[in-house]
Order: sequence, then structure tokens, then C-alpha cells
Amino acid sequence: MIVGAGGGADMNAQRARSAMGKYGESLAARRLAEAGLTVLERNWRSGRTGEIDIVARDGDVLVVCEVKTRRAGPFGHPMAAVTPRKAERLRDLAERWIQTHGGAPPGGVRIDVVGVLLPARGAAVVEHVRGVA
Repeated sequence: MIVGAGGGADMNAQRARSAMGKYGESLAARRLAEAGLTVLERNWRSGRTGEIDIVARDGDVLVVCEVKTRRAGPFGHPMAAVTPRKAERLRDLAERWIQTHGGAPPGGVRIDVVGVLLPARGAAVVEHVRGVA
């Protein structure tokens, strides 16, 4: 099979990142459920404005959860990927989700981050931080 200039390697890397992200989101959803949250939706999209990785409920609080998955290495901790700009986008997406799902819950909205670190060997490290934005 002949592949165009670099296209095959780029597609393989993209597929690997996508698979790693899906795996991280599955681990995150499991961790949230173990912590007593109810996962309502995964990968909710609002047109071209973005995606919420996990929408959950924690009692009467709506939780918008960003999941960041990284392999152990030079890229730093997954939590560092949630910049102030990303936090603002998550707040906007939370507002859109509320508008399309019947209004704000009585307990308000919280934005959490789940960082998933995949070491070269051993189990993934999953960290849930509540109320980051």
C-alpha cells in the first residue's frame, strides 16, 4: 500500500490519540460513578463550539467534566492542560447544555477535571478535581 506524504503516520497518530482519549474518558466515567456521581451524558457536542467530555449529576449539582489523558513523559500533568481559556469555553458549553436540557438544576453547576496519567507500566493514575472553574 502506498501512502501519500506523511498521511499514514499522521492518521495512525490521530487514531492512537483518539483511542487513548476514549480509554481515559471510560476510566474517568468509572471514577465519577465510584465517587457517587451519576453520568448523564458523554461527548455532548454543541455544534462547532465544542464538546463536554462528561456531563454528570452530583446530588442536585450539574457537573461538567473535562477529561485530560496523557502518557507519562515530557508533556506535564494532564491537569495543566485546562487553561483559563479552556475553563471559559467549558462554562459556555455548560450554559448551552442547560439551555437545551430544561434549565439550571437547583444546586447549580460545577466544573470538574479528571486527569488520567498512563505510565509506561502499571495501572493508570486517575485524579478527580472538583470545582476548578
